[in-house]
Amino acid sequence: TGKLPGTSAGVNSDTQIGLNYLYMLTDHVGLEYLAATPFKHDAYARGLPGDLDGHLGTFKQLPPTVSLVYFPLSPYSTVQPYVGAGINYTYIFETKLGNSAESKGFKGLDMDNSIGWAVEAGVDYMLTDTLILNAQVRYIDINTTATTHLNGTKVSVDVDVDPMVYMVSLGYKY
Repeated sequence: TGKLPGTSAGVNSDTQIGLNYLYMLTDHVGLEYLAATPFKHDAYARGLPGDLDGHLGTFKQLPPTVSLVYFPLSPYSTVQPYVGAGINYTYIFETKLGNSAESKGFKGLDMDNSIGWAVEAGVDYMLTDTLILNAQVRYIDINTTATTHLNGTKVSVDVDVDPMVYMVSLGYKY
């Protein structure tokens, strides 16, 4: 029982709708909340003995993130670059063992929720006094453990989701 040495799992990427809400605490520092519609991923196991590697299953995740964001320029600047850092809690749900894993003898699939850090960089461009064009990139540390059973033995493997998130959006300033 436990984690098998040399094993890992990877996931495919997914695209979803994101929503940012930024509250300015001062002229240069804001508190930002990131939310998104659920991401769905396929998980693939690597490093298992024999022919056990391959599609392990699917899961969905919601990665709400809270960050402090720093804007170095004047709040009246038309172009406003920024950087931020924060914390992420990823809720993992609807885990489902894949048919190929089931046919290899695996039973059930559970995955832990994740707490990790996040960093971001971006730029706001003021189109009008209230309309903002935003582009940003962020990294979110999402690590979980997938647990299943094989021939009655509990087997766990680390899953690093760790997405690079790219967003282009329109914002409203009030």
